[in-house]
Amino acid sequence: MGRDATDAGAGPVTIRRGLPAGAERRAAELYWDAFGRKLGPALNPPEKAVPFIAAHLNGDRAVCAFLDGQLVGLAGYQLGGRALTGGSASAVLRAYGHVRGLHRLLILALFERHPTPGQLLMDGIAVDPGMRGRGVGSLLIEEVAGVAAEQHCREIRLDVIDTNPRARALYERRGFTTAGTERTPWLRGLLGFGAVTTMRRAVGTRGAKEL
Repeated sequence: MGRDATDAGAGPVTIRRGLPAGAERRAAELYWDAFGRKLGPALNPPEKAVPFIAAHLNGDRAVCAFLDGQLVGLAGYQLGGRALTGGSASAVLRAYGHVRGLHRLLILALFERHPTPGQLLMDGIAVDPGMRGRGVGSLLIEEVAGVAAEQHCREIRLDVIDTNPRARALYERRGFTTAGTERTPWLRGLLGFGAVTTMRRAVGTRGAKEL
């Protein structure tokens, strides 16, 4: 399953479901580039965080963008109790040690989100910096929407932080609307953001700009 699109000046971008074996490290690097600022307090330093993420990815919870065989973007989603990014509490403690690991677990708990029945919860979009602004994010979102429809979900839900206006603008263009904002200014010093906005899109709707 997937779709193709011509990326102006670069060639065909291909969207496929699932993360191929062997692409975990590249996927983790893209994910860290997109979310390292947010996840840094829990998973830093990067040289430890990237291998940890790579080792605990659930590849069947991803849709991926390829250009000339190279992974240039991916979007994760949570469905059936499993998300793109994994890693149990025991895995965190093994990787970071029990003393420092406990503190990290408390931070990671702040990011936990769970879908309600009938929801597909998106787990973030990461696109290679050189490919941003070329429609890759939109292609990934529409493929996730296809997954949601096939799984008979009524809506897609995601969360976006207040320091990522570019992502929010993309979601709005793809038909997501704001459902509410949770403001946590006391966490800004620790996490680098002070508000999280929940956005939703009904399954079966499309963004304003057709692919």
